[in-house]
Amino acid sequence: MLVRKLHFAVPVLGLLATTSIAQAQVQIIQPAPVQSSQVVIAPSAPPPPQVETIPPPPMAEAQTMSWRPGHWMWNGASWAWAPGQYVARPAPTAVWNPGHWEPQPTGGYVWVDGRWQG
Repeated sequence: MLVRKLHFAVPVLGLLATTSIAQAQVQIIQPAPVQSSQVVIAPSAPPPPQVETIPPPPMAEAQTMSWRPGHWMWNGASWAWAPGQYVARPAPTAVWNPGHWEPQPTGGYVWVDGRWQG
């Protein structure tokens, strides 16, 4: 969480129509960035998944890491492969359900984000 302090000069009218300046302190708290899910619609089905050789997990974190497989991304003009990677599990028993492209009745394919379960 980010905290910023801003100082504003606030004019205060006196009883005799004189103006004095008082300093007011305002704190603005911004929550940590949240990954927002953006609706991505591709005009055609993605190519078949690429074959990935899953490397061994980092030794120190082997029990807390999970392999997130790669997938095709639509960049607005063509398909691009996003390679798989190890990610930290949010809980010891959490399992990653990979994202997928879902065909739409009106045409095109929509990306459905992966999510943790458990």
